[in-house]
Amino acid sequence: MKDTNIKYLDNEEKELIEAYNLVDLSKAKKPSDHEQELFKEAAKNYLKQESKMNIRIDTYELNQIKKRAKHEGLKYSTFVKMVLHKYLTGQLVESR
Repeated sequence: MKDTNIKYLDNEEKELIEAYNLVDLSKAKKPSDHEQELFKEAAKNYLKQESKMNIRIDTYELNQIKKRAKHEGLKYSTFVKMVLHKYLTGQLVESR
């Protein structure tokens, strides 16, 4: 792996790069077909499918959401999903 600009990395990221550089990939064995199928199945189970949801929202509010999403460099639906996730996990804190 190329050395990246290390001054912008935190300690955990630096440790991950150092650990990765210690791995000799030439000694890694390719998983068998059976193992690959097991890995695929595990990944499918881990990566749960999402559900769709439709909501009605005022035009003004939607435009505000789109404006903030654009400012964050996100699609507005991704932005809404992120805000909902942060709210539900207690990461979104109201400022007064």
